[in-house]
Amino acid sequence: MLAAAGCGAPAARQNAAAAAGAAFEAAVAAGDHVRACGLLAPQTRKQLEQDEQKACPAAFASQELPRTRGIQEEEAYGRQAMVRMTGDTLFLSLFTGGWKVVAAGCTPRPGQPYDCLIKGA
Repeated sequence: MLAAAGCGAPAARQNAAAAAGAAFEAAVAAGDHVRACGLLAPQTRKQLEQDEQKACPAAFASQELPRTRGIQEEEAYGRQAMVRMTGDTLFLSLFTGGWKVVAAGCTPRPGQPYDCLIKGA
């Protein structure tokens, strides 16, 4: 359903990206590292495994992502999206199987790109 919603009008894309971001954050909050890894984009998952020299769920367990509370804003532009929550910002991309997280644990830096704890190459 997310894939179908991801291809439609801007509001549908934003809603689908927000739903994927919320699912990721719920998995993180629950300590469900297997589910969180499944919601990562392929390159992001590969980079995390490479950086930590462990399979994704074990590598994810060592990450200290911030706790979040509710979505503040979501923006979708074509196949890219940003979901801002209280405590975290996620960047997502639309893949064949739906929206996937390409960067998490992101904090803004004035005049520079976001600094993200988990990101692809």
